[in-house]
Amino acid sequence: MLDENPFLDINEDAAPREEFGLQQTDAPISQDVQEFEVAPEFIAASALETTATAPNDSQVTAEKAADDSTEPKLEESWEGDGTVESAPDDGEWGNDAAPRKNNIDDSDAEASDLAGEHETLAAHLHRQSLSLRLSDIDRAALHFLIESLNDDGYLEDSLASLAEGLAKGDLVQSEELEQRFAMALKLLHHMEPAGVGARNLAECLGLQLLDCKDCEETRAAMAICHQPMELLAKRDVKRLSQLCGFADAVIKNAIAMIGRLDPKPGRRFANVERNVVIPDVIVVKVGRGFKVTLNSDVMPRLKVHDIYVNAMKQHKGAGSNAGAGQAMQQRLQEARWFIKNIQQRFDTILRVSTAIVERQKNFFTHGELAMRPLVLREIADELGLHESTISRVTTAKYMNTPFGTFELKYFFGSALGTETGGNASSTAVRALIKQFVAIENLKKPLSDNQISSMLKEQGIECARRTVAKYREALRIAPANLRKSL
Repeated sequence: MLDENPFLDINEDAAPREEFGLQQTDAPISQDVQEFEVAPEFIAASALETTATAPNDSQVTAEKAADDSTEPKLEESWEGDGTVESAPDDGEWGNDAAPRKNNIDDSDAEASDLAGEHETLAAHLHRQSLSLRLSDIDRAALHFLIESLNDDGYLEDSLASLAEGLAKGDLVQSEELEQRFAMALKLLHHMEPAGVGARNLAECLGLQLLDCKDCEETRAAMAICHQPMELLAKRDVKRLSQLCGFADAVIKNAIAMIGRLDPKPGRRFANVERNVVIPDVIVVKVGRGFKVTLNSDVMPRLKVHDIYVNAMKQHKGAGSNAGAGQAMQQRLQEARWFIKNIQQRFDTILRVSTAIVERQKNFFTHGELAMRPLVLREIADELGLHESTISRVTTAKYMNTPFGTFELKYFFGSALGTETGGNASSTAVRALIKQFVAIENLKKPLSDNQISSMLKEQGIECARRTVAKYREALRIAPANLRKSL
């Protein structure tokens, strides 16, 4: 819109305008948060915040909301006699944002700046290749292989297919290129990080084992890498012992050694900039309540361009073309309403966030175990908005809390029945599952059935299939893979 509308301007240095600044929620949200402790057995009915049965959240995704009719319409604002007036709201909005800084080593570097300085895998390998004395064609072959690696550091395409793609049907040239690539691949395998340039997981692990001390466990680990990877994934010690010819104890130590290797050597060079999350809302504890504020860094600093408005006044006074003046008046009104629409959007984000903090106040004191069931309809009814509006506002919007940064949708969870007739939040149930797994006996890990029974002992009705779904969402391996060696 800044590119399309000449009347819209951005100003990062201007002083804040009170009439265009959102009223932050400075007062504590709640002063009546009940104190409780989560028992070691994780039996805390108050932590689960059981409530009366609530209807399931339909998660309406329609783009048109019932409350859209209350939003200003640009078409309505364009009607008029073309008179150019300076409106009191032509000043900037969002200019109360302070300069972005952090206190990491007293540096002004931003998280995005630090991410941008991260070296890529290809650049890291190219820098190493500069120390090699190679002919031009061999250096070109190595360069081509480096550029053919995926983000994990693997060479997915075979050397033959790479050579055929360059030779374009010339068999002699294809064979020569394949030989060049084979030599370049050997050089690539000796570069850092260890395991880069592997064609599969077994080769990747084997390349890393070459750097390990030569001992019986290392030789057993090399032998395991030549066996089907399914046996390693299942930790089938007896079968691996028979195939590799080593004792069970040696195989166990070898599997533990493999577990310390990196299956994706290129992962550390991934672009971390895409993982930087700047919260839209910040929640801080004030006394026994909480203060909810917008993050000024994400608020655009907009204003109507005064120079162009004054130019329009002079142009109209000179008796210029009425049609052109009407068109420019429409663009001016469009800029004004655009600023107001953005202000309304951030105001809605703040209102929704405040309502969430009020409903989930126990979470902000005690953590995810205290999360209560919450559906979009509850917030929509409280604020007088449509569910689809709440859905859009909570999508890809993040809240910084004392327990970390979460998407606003994280605070909404379905309800599971309890023996008392109330409901427990699915988020709290997932937290309980994570806690159960954290304290389990690693020699006898808990099965999904056992976890379901433990939840039932807490008064929560959760079927085995539901436990498995939650466990997978938490990226917790099944019991047979969690078993300690």
